[in-house]
Formats: sequence, C-alpha cells, structure tokens
Amino acid sequence: MRNGMKRAATARNRAETGVGALALLVLPVLLPACANPEAGGAGETGVTSETGAPSFAVDPGWPREMPDLWIMGSVTGVFVDASDHVWVTHLPETLTPEETSAVQDPPIGACCAPAPVVIEFDADGNVVQGWGDPATQDVSEFPRNAHGIFVDHNDYVWVGTYRHHRVMKFTRSGDLVMTLGRYDENAGSDDPELLGGPAGIWVDPDDNEVFIADGYRNRRVVVFDGETGAYLRHWGAYGEPPDDAYEYDYGGRASDSEPPRQFSTVHGLAGSNDGLIYVADRRGNRIQVFDQEGAFQAEKIVAPLTRASGSAFVVAFSPDPEQRWLYLADGTNHKVWILRRSDLEIVGEFGRGGRQLGQFLRPHGMSVDSRGNIYVGEASTGRRVQRFTPR
Repeated sequence: MRNGMKRAATARNRAETGVGALALLVLPVLLPACANPEAGGAGETGVTSETGAPSFAVDPGWPREMPDLWIMGSVTGVFVDASDHVWVTHLPETLTPEETSAVQDPPIGACCAPAPVVIEFDADGNVVQGWGDPATQDVSEFPRNAHGIFVDHNDYVWVGTYRHHRVMKFTRSGDLVMTLGRYDENAGSDDPELLGGPAGIWVDPDDNEVFIADGYRNRRVVVFDGETGAYLRHWGAYGEPPDDAYEYDYGGRASDSEPPRQFSTVHGLAGSNDGLIYVADRRGNRIQVFDQEGAFQAEKIVAPLTRASGSAFVVAFSPDPEQRWLYLADGTNHKVWILRRSDLEIVGEFGRGGRQLGQFLRPHGMSVDSRGNIYVGEASTGRRVQRFTPR
C-alpha cells in the first residue's frame, strides 16, 4: 500500500512546479525545428525561437575509443547514473561476421570483437567496465536481448530483455540479484508474475517501486516491489485495463483518426520529480502521463501520421529541479523532439536521418546528465552513442 503522505506531497509538488498549469518556462536559444511538428515525416522546416527552448550541438569527441577491439551492435538502452556515468546496452547478435572479424574461427580480419552486453562509460567517455558475455555465460546469468537499462538509488542495475520476457536486477559489477518474469514465458497483460516484452524501466527512489514498460508483447505499465519482486499493480492506456485482443489499423491512420484506446508498444517510461509517470507508446505516436497509481493525467500525440515503428520511443527530462523540458526520441523520423513539460507543447527538435555526425538512424536509447548533456543511442546500422551538449 502506498504512503498517503507521499501522495499528498506529490500533489503539492505538482502544484508548486506548475505541471498541468501551463506555465511558460524559458531557456535560451532554440535549435531550428519543424513548422508543423504534428504532421510527421520528412521535409518539415522552420519553427521560430520564440519558445526559448534549449538547443544542442553534437560532441565529436565523445565517447573515447573502446578497449580490446570492442564494437557495439544495435544500441537498445542508455542511462546516466547519479555520478554522470553513462550505461549502455546493445545487441551483440546484430553484429555481422565482417564486423567481428577478429573473433571468427579462424579470424577473417584484424578487427573487431563484440563488446559486453552492458558497458559503463565515465563522463569523459572512457570505458569503466563491461559485463554480460553470451559466449561464456548461461542465459540465466546475463541479459540476452537486452532492452532498456536503469541504475537505481541503491546502485543496482536493472536491464530488460524484451524478447525473453524478463527484467533482471544486477549489482553494479554485474552479479545477478533478482529476476522479474521468466525466460520465454508470457501469459498476457493481466498476469501478475510473467512479463511480455519489457522495454523500459524506472525505479522510484522514495519507495523502491519498479515501473516497467511491458510493451513488446503486453500492453501495460506494471509495477513491482524493488526489494522483494512482489507484484503491486498494472494499467493500460488512459489508465484502463489492458485488452490484448484490441485491434487498431496503425498503418491506415489518417489526420482525423482517433488515437488507439489501448497501448500499441509501451516502449519507454520515466518518473518525474513531482510524482508523474511519462510513458512513450511507440506505435501509438504519443506520450501518456499518469500518477503513480495509474490514473490518467494527459496525452500528447507526436507526428501522428508516422507509421512503421511509430514516433514515441523513449522519454527523458532536463536536469533542472522543475524538469521543464521533456525530450522524446523518435526512431522512425530519426530525431529528438523537445517538449515543454508544463503543457506538452512541441517547441523544438534536433537531429535528422543519416550516418553523419549529429544525425541518427533509429534513435532508441536516451538519457540526460546533470549538466544537461543528452546521450542518444542508435539501434540501426549506426550502432553508436552520441553526446549532445547545450549551447
């Protein structure tokens, strides 16, 4: 049972920070963005700088070269911890024999070797450590098909495994502590024990509750106790019960289509300082906002005509106490949207599709450090993490 005093404090904090009150909050300079961000797709141009949204420049020197000929596959998770260390998950299985020539039998070239599944970088971009090795560990010990990563207030590292229906809790050095869900088992969105394609994780530092975007197979946010693993609650879109039989024509959407009543792909989530949960519903092209009990608060549709994988991959906040800016990684339109958190209005963007510095191919993981730098990982052929600094 949640603490009533905490709920009251959350309500007070929300009122003080102006969330839902449509307060206008200002930071300098806007990066040029699209004139009609609701339209989605290519060829969009120009938004003025009158909103005062932040702008960013790519840092060409981050990260540094990794050791031991390491190379990353598709990046599926990025998280910055309390020390501004950057944690990354990737999929070694997406690397080709040509990309991993040095470890073929016999070797077919001088470079490279798959990096461990989980990599920790320091703030300067140097590798601190890596762990999770499919070649030497049993599947019960490492996060196979890792997707989403979170380092909690007790320094535990949580990693989702989207194809195999688990969330695994590790020590900072990679020792397995607890597993939520069971390998390759799924029983639908109302099951209290099994997961169905978990993709994103957030842990509340106040009461150690673990919120999971359980969305590649299931259609829900589900909450567990971070110490015992006990099931606590779950909910679907608009705070309603999830319905796995629900059907919606995502490919046939028009500009006047009603949004789906159920989640499509619950892909990312994050909890704000004032007690709200922001959920990225990927193919739903939207962010939905809830209180921590699952009561629906608000919705924002982003690029509604985006088809394929959708526009809403991962959310993150600016590091100021009010968290005035909300960032949304869009892995289909290959950009990061900037929203004003108080009213969820789109005020800017950065990035575009491509393999050049500062461009993206499927931005899929994202996090922000204490200085406001944004780290974006790519899941397509770019297979890298880039840092964008405020300017």
